Amino acid sequence: MNEQLNFLSTRIEPLRERLTSHPLYASVRTIDDLRLFMQSHVWAVWDFMSLLKSLQRSLTCVDVPWLPVGNPETRYLINEIVVGEESDVDPAGNRLSHFELYLKAMHEAGANTDQMTAFVGELTQGRTIEEALATVRLPDGSRQFVNFTFDLIKKGKLHEIAAVFTFGREDLIPDLFIALVRQLRDQSPAQLGLFTYYLERHIEVDGDHHSHLAKAMTAELCGSDSQRWNEATLAVEAALEARIALWTSVYDQISQPENV
Repeated sequence: MNEQLNFLSTRIEPLRERLTSHPLYASVRTIDDLRLFMQSHVWAVWDFMSLLKSLQRSLTCVDVPWLPVGNPETRYLINEIVVGEESDVDPAGNRLSHFELYLKAMHEAGANTDQMTAFVGELTQGRTIEEALATVRLPDGSRQFVNFTFDLIKKGKLHEIAAVFTFGREDLIPDLFIALVRQLRDQSPAQLGLFTYYLERHIEVDGDHHSHLAKAMTAELCGSDSQRWNEATLAVEAALEARIALWTSVYDQISQPENV
């Protein structure tokens, strides 16, 4: 890892620690708690694909006629992640995106998917993100998180988006939470089999290989430009703060269900 990547990683470590030690994880004790988690988290699962697609649009060629664009290693990274996220497999071997797998897991767990389904329907009808969000009821933390993501996509520089993708979105669910989910699954295997599979599959697909390539992408886009590295660092810090706010929103819903 080069010096700038080391600095960025060190700078954001306190925020990552706040995330991985967030009281949300220990607060999930029942399937009802997990349903509340899923109903908020699904929005981050969905908007991740738009973050990824914004990188694919900028770092690979998605036009006709095709032309070779950018660094082949970066093209490989983006295209490989797109395949893994957009066309993975469920336990039966059927092709589907991680978002679609998450929705299936929510159905199996008895979580409410009405708002997300309505939102996707609005987008399918040609509504803008802002228009579609205005038609659905979702937790404030999820709404603010989606707004942050699309504001970054709309206004952020490419190296900022890449840095957030690399350091601000993946590898943020600790082993503690996965162990809790597995315990709940063992109590209710018919309801949490798919969600456990999703978590385990996400870790498998987004493992060290993708992490290494994503860091190389960020390093390439920032180069030796100290301003770019500073902008990338600030963007990652803002993304982690947004995720902390999302987790706090879910924690409040679980801790104070009468206010949900």
